[in-house]
Amino acid sequence: MQANDVRLLKGAAIPTLLVGLVVVVVAALVAGGKGALGAAIGALVVCAFFTLGIVAVSYASRVSPMAMMTAAVVGYVVKIIIVMGLLKAFEDVTAFEPRAFGWGAVACTVAWTVGEMRGFMKLKMLYADPDGKTPGSR
Repeated sequence: MQANDVRLLKGAAIPTLLVGLVVVVVAALVAGGKGALGAAIGALVVCAFFTLGIVAVSYASRVSPMAMMTAAVVGYVVKIIIVMGLLKAFEDVTAFEPRAFGWGAVACTVAWTVGEMRGFMKLKMLYADPDGKTPGSR
């Protein structure tokens, strides 16, 4: 991973963990221990999926900008589909509170997305290569 990717990861992970902690506390107050467990699982799933997404995009960025964009879009769609599948699969679970899992996953997804956008805007990366060559020029 490049230094920019690590900064982006920290910029998204730290607020997500804080939001996850708040969601776990609220779920514990509302639904008890099972609620706290469900919210914690939701927060951990989101952190794991989105961290893997950043790692995949970082790896694809070494290949080409087109591969990086493809990895970002496909990774996002896959993450959303898997989280929706988990929400559906866990709706009748009795080991933890599925509603707390769902709310924890949604809250942490929003926090991660906002943190990632904020982190990316703070990187001030050029999106055009000033020294790049135009195709067809010598």
